[in-house]
Amino acid sequence: MMLRDEFYLEGLNCDPETFDLECELLNQEYNKNNTYDEIKSHHYIISHDPRDNADHDLTGERAQAIGLEYAKANFPGHQALVCTHTDGNNGTGNIHTHIIINSLRKSDIEPQTYTERPIDCKAGYKHHLTKDYLKHLQKSLMDICQREGLHQVDLLSPAADKITQQEYHAQRRGQLNLDIANGISELHTPHVPFPAHRFRSVQPDPYPCRFSRVLPLPRWEPEQ
Repeated sequence: MMLRDEFYLEGLNCDPETFDLECELLNQEYNKNNTYDEIKSHHYIISHDPRDNADHDLTGERAQAIGLEYAKANFPGHQALVCTHTDGNNGTGNIHTHIIINSLRKSDIEPQTYTERPIDCKAGYKHHLTKDYLKHLQKSLMDICQREGLHQVDLLSPAADKITQQEYHAQRRGQLNLDIANGISELHTPHVPFPAHRFRSVQPDPYPCRFSRVLPLPRWEPEQ
């Protein structure tokens, strides 16, 4: 395994180095997440416009602080990893932060504006995403970006078109095959942007601590 040149990693309600083990122990305590088809974790991405690096002095350290603030405010009671990468996707250079939470809540929390049921505040119960909760997540991040003076997209307006992760990768494969057939080097294959703020969910990966969702948070997209 080769580590990235620059990244920032911190944990909430856990040690980031033992996140997987601590999640397993909590799951055992409540006898949850012990079957293959249970959703064991949720994955959120905050992806910034690369212009923020120069226009607004966005650094990996600052993006990590934003991600931590966001995770603390919006996923209270959950074990979470917050990790910021500064090298973007396919060399685009956009700074982005991954937030991965255990689907099982570790501790009780106070009722929030987005909680729908009493059990949504109790330890031992799962992350429950509703339409109201999703809108709260979107607005919360828009407010932070506005406060920080960062570029952003209007997350509360419906996208004109949506694309799933499977459709995105199918586009990538199709474009690559076409380029190879035309004798074009892979290095010159046009980048097909994956608009994370335009798709709702992806199929979970078949791994013990698998991801279940990537949701509409700000995502930079290269111009076509």
